[in-house]
Amino acid sequence: MTDPLRTLVLPPLGSLPLSRAATDRDGDARTAEHFLEDLWASADTRVLPLARGKAPVVDSALRLLAPADLARPDVVVYLGRVDEGSADAGRRVVLAVLEEEDAAVAPLDQWFGLREIAASLDARDTGLFVAGAAIANWHATHTHCPRCGAATVPSHAGWVRRCPRDRSEHYPRTDPAIIVSVIDDDDRILLGSAVAWPEGRYSTLAGFVEPGESLEAAVVREVGEESGIEVLSPEYLGSQPWPFPASLMLGFTARAAHTNAVPDGEEMRSLRWFTREELFAEVRDEKIVVAGGVSIARAMIERWYGGPLDEEPSGARP
Repeated sequence: MTDPLRTLVLPPLGSLPLSRAATDRDGDARTAEHFLEDLWASADTRVLPLARGKAPVVDSALRLLAPADLARPDVVVYLGRVDEGSADAGRRVVLAVLEEEDAAVAPLDQWFGLREIAASLDARDTGLFVAGAAIANWHATHTHCPRCGAATVPSHAGWVRRCPRDRSEHYPRTDPAIIVSVIDDDDRILLGSAVAWPEGRYSTLAGFVEPGESLEAAVVREVGEESGIEVLSPEYLGSQPWPFPASLMLGFTARAAHTNAVPDGEEMRSLRWFTREELFAEVRDEKIVVAGGVSIARAMIERWYGGPLDEEPSGARP
């Protein structure tokens, strides 16, 4: 199947690291009777083991197994069919959620979390890992029916949990969160250091969208709550899944109506306006640390900056 990102007109941030994929999710196949049983019995199927958010990685590639290589766990999820042009093209891949890393599958030092390894993975493996991590997190936290409290059981190839008592069905959730590069009239960027972070770590402002709220309203509210800054004209930049545990980050940029930034003290410890020269120098001299390379925050900062942060700023502007 053709990668849909190749045929879409992408927003300004383009294809972000955790948005890459090379798998057809093949949703129509999920409801077939005995589908997972048939997949597990097929030698053509490939299995992605995942334990406590970690997967085996060898030579910058996920180690996908044959079903015969490991015992089938309680939670198995169909992730889709690999696109043409990728390794294992045409094969169907299932997720196997293990309780802990298994040295029989791969040496314990070859198990990595998504944030550790995503920058080294190709589109196929990134998409599989992101989807696997997100759906595994959902299964781990939605084991009982919210209506009656009975234990639920997976169905629809792992994409639904069904309550055998009241027959209700429950679907994976994704929590939308906005993230914003706030720019002032002098073309400086506002970055904040969260209370929960080590001192010296800075990133763009972000927060969850509340029920009944538009994305644009969430941008205005969150920036105002965390910094006291009123922002104008939010502009959409792009989105990226963030399965830690179940977010979708929706990136915006917005203009600051004033520059009197005051941290709220609950979420934000400190706030600072940076010129490009100031940000370059402080990152270079290790006075501050900014968001990591696979995050949408890093892409947003570098879009404003005009290139990678390890290069001196130029006159180029996005």
